[in-house]
Amino acid sequence: MVMTGRAMAERSTRIFVVDDHPLVREWLATLLNQQPDMVVVGEAEDMAGALAGVAKSPPDVAIVDISLKGASGIDLIRAIKAAAPRVEVVVLSMHDERLYAERAIRAGARGYITKRETARKLVAAVRRVREGRLYVSDEMASLFAERFLEGAKQDAASPVALLSDRELDVFSQLGEGRETRQIAERLNVSIKTVQSYCARIKEKMRLASAVELLREAVLWRERQGTE
Repeated sequence: MVMTGRAMAERSTRIFVVDDHPLVREWLATLLNQQPDMVVVGEAEDMAGALAGVAKSPPDVAIVDISLKGASGIDLIRAIKAAAPRVEVVVLSMHDERLYAERAIRAGARGYITKRETARKLVAAVRRVREGRLYVSDEMASLFAERFLEGAKQDAASPVALLSDRELDVFSQLGEGRETRQIAERLNVSIKTVQSYCARIKEKMRLASAVELLREAVLWRERQGTE
């Protein structure tokens, strides 16, 4: 659902939507096209489609989910900023802001909002980012400030926070029930590479076996769905 019209596009913030759920993309396009100062110029379900679409119809703002087909949204943020530095990125995700927001900001995003928030807040996030400002929740802004004052120390209270972006992606997919082969296919890497990630995750989280790793991953994913 892409609105056309040269006059509308010229006076509006041009937005590109990336989400692997068609209903979410349709809802976002409808919501944003209803705003007098916004127009959706394209959409995609995966990283390849997003990069091709952004190159074809350069937006002002890209709205990106963390979980995508075949890639991580974090990787997509980096790729968008490398290919089109002027495009601002807002992450819209179901994932815990406390764990993913800082990673997204480090990758180049200017905003992070969860899918539990209202449509009004999403619109506000797009407008604020378009103005060149950062958009995160008040809780996350306070956490950023605390980490800055403490010298950006790592949050050792959560072992998951110690994982790299790719390790976290693998850990999350294990929790969703995917096998090593499936994860390798989605990430376009070898099975051996995924096994190496799993070994590093076990070491960082002090887990003794693959069974413990799988159990912790499943429990973590369940907690993500209830928070």
